Amino acid sequence: MSAFAAFPTIPYEGPGSKNPLAFKYYNKSQVVLGKRMADWLKFGVCFWHTFRAVGSDPFGAATMIRPWSTVDILDDQILTKCKERVDAAFELFMKLGIEYYTFHDRDVAPELNTIDETNDLLEKVTDYMLEKQKQTGIKLLWGTANLFSHPRYANGAATNPDIHVFAYAASQVKKAMEVTHKLGGSGYVFWGGREGYQSLLNTDLKKELDQLASFFHMAVKYKQKIGANFQFFIEPKPKEPTKHQYDYDAQTVMGFLLYYKLDDHFLLNIEPNHTTLAGHSYEHDIAIAVAYGKLGSVDCNTGDELLGWDTDQFLTDEKKATLVMKEIIKMGGFTSGGLNFDCKVRRESTELEDILIAHIGSMDVFAKGLLNAAWAVEHGRLDHLKSERYSSWKDKLGIKVSSNESAFEELEAFAKSNIVTPKSGKQEMFESIFNQELHQIP
Repeated sequence: MSAFAAFPTIPYEGPGSKNPLAFKYYNKSQVVLGKRMADWLKFGVCFWHTFRAVGSDPFGAATMIRPWSTVDILDDQILTKCKERVDAAFELFMKLGIEYYTFHDRDVAPELNTIDETNDLLEKVTDYMLEKQKQTGIKLLWGTANLFSHPRYANGAATNPDIHVFAYAASQVKKAMEVTHKLGGSGYVFWGGREGYQSLLNTDLKKELDQLASFFHMAVKYKQKIGANFQFFIEPKPKEPTKHQYDYDAQTVMGFLLYYKLDDHFLLNIEPNHTTLAGHSYEHDIAIAVAYGKLGSVDCNTGDELLGWDTDQFLTDEKKATLVMKEIIKMGGFTSGGLNFDCKVRRESTELEDILIAHIGSMDVFAKGLLNAAWAVEHGRLDHLKSERYSSWKDKLGIKVSSNESAFEELEAFAKSNIVTPKSGKQEMFESIFNQELHQIP
């Protein structure tokens, strides 16, 4: 089966191109600050939205008919159907020139009647995926287990009050880790969509968090046992589907990891649509994670500011892409992670071409963001101006405070002998300069 035979391999044609099936800014071999553009961006396509979404929502049925199977019918053709979906996926990866992909276990192989039957099918499908990787050179960015869709996880997986569910979740993660290791994945993600609560009246919050920590400690031990070297990521989200999710935002997760002595084993996979749901700006969690050396990967989607849920849209905002790429450059680029398109075309965008156009458009936006951010690093004024705001901390007393060598008594004496003169934060000037710098790259 050739799902995308009607479409060319997407070329780079430059900013002047009007061709919707061509890159305007993403030139993967272009060197930016000493690295290939492809190595800065490390784009990945996700299996779930791209090859399983059908356009259904709570108010309407599917709108998308795909040439591959989007609904698993558990008959004697199931393995063939799973392989056809893999074929379509790798064909799209090749058309886009994308070097990485991501998946949940249930994206590529459904659950069958028993754990053994389910694992056997997953092994066969991932064996086929490994063949495709060897044929194409495409790599697995990260794998994960779907611990939120099945009804057994309605009350959580690792935080479930029933040990039977906890054990089943552990079994599922064990197998997902094994196939991620087999496929040479760079990372493994934990997203706790059901790890939270709807009401504290029936919830032992501390017990559930203790369970979650125990689950993660067991995952660390099993990773060591199988000799895997992938990086563990936790993906924060404040709510949806639960009213309150335990991994609320980046700072909450970092505090959890420190408290439970897990911080040496986990980095963060930040999804900016989740960040905005938590009430922060688009780039906030990325900036926090970078500041503390905890950013591992990014699910590079966006939400609709007029809606209060996770819409998983492709980013088309150059300003937001630039702010993200400034942080990525600051940390020296990705190692185990990348920019994963955890995005879906809109319900009304029903043609196969729309999948290509959506990825091309967002790849171009992040490429332009990279070019903008690189220009700002080399020629921009904002970093210098920001440093000047904190210049007094470079003086003797500021250095002592920063080194924990001062005390309240010394600071009181300093305050008595100096006049405090409030200084302008110059926010409007910073914003104006940032907008000017966005237009330096044609």
